[in-house]
Amino acid sequence: MQETKQKEKKSPAVLFIAIIAAGLTVALVMALSPWNIFPVEVTEQVTVLAITEHGCVGESEFGVNVVVSDCSAQIGDTVSATFFVPAMDQNGYYDKIEARLALVEP
Repeated sequence: MQETKQKEKKSPAVLFIAIIAAGLTVALVMALSPWNIFPVEVTEQVTVLAITEHGCVGESEFGVNVVVSDCSAQIGDTVSATFFVPAMDQNGYYDKIEARLALVEP
């Protein structure tokens, strides 16, 4: 008598779960838009508030204190400054969300 061994095929559950997890990951990355966190470079005119040994200090319209090195301006003058802010501050991402939440709240 010969014994015949047959291999039982297992269901591809692990592969199926991996495909679902990968799809959910892609969907979450697109939905949560993490690119709003990354900094973007902004150039704007700032009014000089103080003069320090490192340069002129001014405040941007985003509320960021900016130090402009090699600045010969006086307090109250306007100078051009380049600095980085999170993308959500520039594109109004949170303003849009707050406006939608205001519609939901009673």
